[in-house]
Amino acid sequence: MRALLRGVVAIALGVAIAPPLAAQRAIAQRGIAIDARMAEDLGLAVGARIRISARPGEPGDSATIAAIYERKADPAEVARREYRVRLHLDHLQQLLDLDDRVDRFAVGTREGQSIDSALARINHVAFGFRAHKSRDVAVQSSRTFRVVERFHTAIGIITVVASAVFLLCLLLLSVEERRRDIAALRLMGISRATVVRAIVIEAALVSLIGSVLGAGIGWIASLLVNAHFQQLYRTPLVFALLTPQIFAFATGLSLVLGIGSGAAAGWRLVKSSPLSLMGR
Repeated sequence: MRALLRGVVAIALGVAIAPPLAAQRAIAQRGIAIDARMAEDLGLAVGARIRISARPGEPGDSATIAAIYERKADPAEVARREYRVRLHLDHLQQLLDLDDRVDRFAVGTREGQSIDSALARINHVAFGFRAHKSRDVAVQSSRTFRVVERFHTAIGIITVVASAVFLLCLLLLSVEERRRDIAALRLMGISRATVVRAIVIEAALVSLIGSVLGAGIGWIASLLVNAHFQQLYRTPLVFALLTPQIFAFATGLSLVLGIGSGAAAGWRLVKSSPLSLMGR
């Protein structure tokens, strides 16, 4: 059974005289995979021959780079600067001088099988190790990101509340400046409901245009943020994202706040008599 494990190894580059054909075949069987960041920094390519050792200063073994892989978009590894090397299990054990000893390994269940029952049976016969669900391990290791998510949620709520207050004040000022126009409409016989409806429609249009402009600015900002940080950390991780669901939620929320603010500002003004609005 061939398995690939991640190991931290010391790597030394060197040029050597080509060994005999039998030795070349033995060395060619020891293929390793390195990550793209390491290949870019050290100028390595598929087929290059290197020497790897468990500790610096040891002669180690010769190996051939058989593959170069891209790292997954894992937030837990985005700021880590170390390189990653994948070896076959027997090769790693021989290199580290360890026999039948691993830190962790994964076991998959067949489709339709109960994960809980398999977990209980493994832990029942386990000695010296403990089995956990991959989901539980992921939750345990992502607590920091859960805290960050709650922090972002709190910032979002504060931003929405502040935006609603700002929008209400803006509409109140806008309507207040048109006191004479609204008074003239009321004196012409236009009903209060019609005046409020016109103000609400205007507020809804302003909210809709603002949502579209805000989404455009957010989309451009997300492109700039992703381009900068993906190049900085050399990762495919998406740092900023604007999805249709986010746009729909933002637009709907903007319309609700705009209509509510427009209705409040309009009813506040039309409750006054037309003559008082004219300043008489």
